[in-house]
Amino acid sequence: MHGGYKDFDKVIWKASTRTNEDSVSLILTHESKDMEEGFPGNLNTTVIYTLTSDNSLDIYYEASTDKKTIVNLTNHAYFNLSGNFKNNILDHQLQIDANEMLPITDALIPTGKILRVANTPFDFRTFKTIGDDIECDNEQLKLGSGYDHCWVLNSQNKGNKLIAKAYYEESGRVLEVYSDQPGVQLYTGNHLSGSHGCRTGFCLETQHYPDSPNQPKFSSVVLKSNEIYKSNTSYKFSVI
Repeated sequence: MHGGYKDFDKVIWKASTRTNEDSVSLILTHESKDMEEGFPGNLNTTVIYTLTSDNSLDIYYEASTDKKTIVNLTNHAYFNLSGNFKNNILDHQLQIDANEMLPITDALIPTGKILRVANTPFDFRTFKTIGDDIECDNEQLKLGSGYDHCWVLNSQNKGNKLIAKAYYEESGRVLEVYSDQPGVQLYTGNHLSGSHGCRTGFCLETQHYPDSPNQPKFSSVVLKSNEIYKSNTSYKFSVI
């Protein structure tokens, strides 16, 4: 599911900053050595987080390798539009531009099948409250202890496009997600614990489909030595 025992979130990245007239950026770089966590190639990765004056958090990913390898980068930021992480997110409304999703095994890995969302608890094609179906009698929701699945986004290969929206009525806050990736993983914080309780945040992780290297029907995540991996995601905030 993730990138090994010591994922990229567990390493120390080199950091620098950049300030422009209407934005400020955090630039992170990391070199993963050949065969680190079992991946071939020396992989050089850059991730740039940019906060803009129009209330958007833009994430740009870039990677290159000296051997054919596998790259599928994402982020795991939690959102709670109430502004209070003691509140759960079950009363947030969500919309995902996807007609299909990927069912999972009991190990939370996609089975390789692609299912239509129509007439299922996974239909977020129009705004729906996250908590409406999360406890219904559905085998996939039981396996994930809630939503922890990847949606197959519509209109793929069309650049950075609006792929999801979230809204919390009491605060009026709106989150719009833009991405050039083919999938988005919705995780509803089902296993959060400690200072943050269960389901007090949700993630919208833009990415290629999980387990793509082992699923011939999924798009490739192979990066060759003469190629550059690039990806863009933006989280834009507003109030209505």
